[in-house]
Amino acid sequence: MATFVLVPGAWLGAWAWQDTAQALAGHGHTALPLTLTGLGEYAGRGTPATNLETHIADIIDFVQRGDLHDVTLVAHSYAGAPVTGAAAQLDARLKRVVYVDSAPFATGMCMLDLMPPEAADQLRQQVAADGEGWRLPMPPFAVLGMSSSLDGLDQNKRELLRARATAQPFGTYEQRLAGPAEPRHDVDRVLVTCNDFRELLNAGVPALASLHQPPWRRFDLHTGHWPMLSAPAELAGVLDLAVS
Repeated sequence: MATFVLVPGAWLGAWAWQDTAQALAGHGHTALPLTLTGLGEYAGRGTPATNLETHIADIIDFVQRGDLHDVTLVAHSYAGAPVTGAAAQLDARLKRVVYVDSAPFATGMCMLDLMPPEAADQLRQQVAADGEGWRLPMPPFAVLGMSSSLDGLDQNKRELLRARATAQPFGTYEQRLAGPAEPRHDVDRVLVTCNDFRELLNAGVPALASLHQPPWRRFDLHTGHWPMLSAPAELAGVLDLAVS
């Protein structure tokens, strides 16, 4: 049985993984969701200095303090950035890395590189106006839906997401990934693609070309960008298959 460390995306905490973690436990696995600094129940620990390196350190510390081995490290969305950094430093403790509707980052890359310059500027303006200059509140669903599929999020799930979301420390979007961006060569590499990302991969975007080739393995999940909320049991089933 596998040991999963589940890392949530932007604005989320460990709470978002609750149903998926429970389903993974039903498959016989150990599932350990974590909350990154400045988010969820640790919102009060965030400061203007909280950045990508902070979140990389959070993940490494979580694994080391728990004395975890043969870890399957799971990244959702934004978490692809800190998970990439952590995976390169976990050495023998890491068995597998899974990107859920996400992808590994390259050295020197940051979250703002994933969007057009005008969109990045709009986020900076939102941070300045509504986030005390260092926090990014979760945008309205009408805005989120322009870049991320909301498929599967019914009204109850949307209300839960809105009620429990916490503003993202913006330094995590601005800071570029430093240091190595590759885990050991023998670490298993897995993609779980939801609706929008699957379309990008199938369209043959050049920047994603390497993800079509070994050592990458791919599993498709037909739901929106937040599968731990829209299809938690199905996500757990895919993760179970990935480690079988």
